[in-house]
Amino acid sequence: MKISHIEHIGIAVNSIEEALPFYENVLGFECYKTEEVADQKVKTAFLKVGDTKLELLEPTSPDSTVAKFLETRGPGFHHMAYAVEDGVANALAECGEKSIRTIDAAPRAGADGMNIAFLHPKATQSILTELCEKKK
Repeated sequence: MKISHIEHIGIAVNSIEEALPFYENVLGFECYKTEEVADQKVKTAFLKVGDTKLELLEPTSPDSTVAKFLETRGPGFHHMAYAVEDGVANALAECGEKSIRTIDAAPRAGADGMNIAFLHPKATQSILTELCEKKK
């Protein structure tokens, strides 16, 4: 697969409203978009850091994967997302050929206008890895 850049870094937070002042007032980043991804039971906030984005993830339901993550690990680094040039479906097929365990069998809609898929941390040195491409 051809990765062009780090698309974003996902950070799990208990509350975007409580987390944003640190990123905006202390680090000087600007939140340019918030959005809810209902099927993932998460609210997101995006901040630009040079050419990379930070994605703050707040659970909207106690049974969301982000809520479970926060329960076991607490707030902090959640995932690394990479932009793939040859498309998420092709990247997933390549992972299958290489016996890389995935969470998603097919691309799905994600936040910020992306099609996404996750690779399982057990196959990626314990880092939840997201593959992304802009929706066409």
